[in-house]
Amino acid sequence: MAEPRVRFDESGDRTLGWLNRTRHRTPDQGAAAVEMALVLPLLLLLIFGIIDFGRMLNAQLNATQAAHEGARAAAFGQDPADRVAAIAGTDVQVTVADPCQPGSLPDSAPVTVRVVDRFQFVTPIGALAGITLGGPDNRIAITGRGVMPCQ
Repeated sequence: MAEPRVRFDESGDRTLGWLNRTRHRTPDQGAAAVEMALVLPLLLLLIFGIIDFGRMLNAQLNATQAAHEGARAAAFGQDPADRVAAIAGTDVQVTVADPCQPGSLPDSAPVTVRVVDRFQFVTPIGALAGITLGGPDNRIAITGRGVMPCQ
């Protein structure tokens, strides 16, 4: 195997030839930094959007499940608030429409339970979404609805 050529730089130190070539600047030296500055905000916006969209979808599923369970409890004449609070938490609004009366017939009007939760963004995308979708506190109303026939 051949020995690498030894060269001396301006200060008289020994160096390898290939090291000297890496020190020279090329005309497109800062192009990667400029490209990163242009692409990084878009990439972060996409990542933050994915995170908050997933959280919002989960909140929607929880509100729908809580409304379904609340309607099931209301169909049997129980208070749906406890069952809704066990699933969606205590900071939700629960509305019961057409509650079942004791001794009502099964073919009477079904009970409807509506659960409203306020979704809070955790990423900076919330500032953008709050301007267009939410109120002054950057929260969005998530609604779930459950309907069950009276039993």
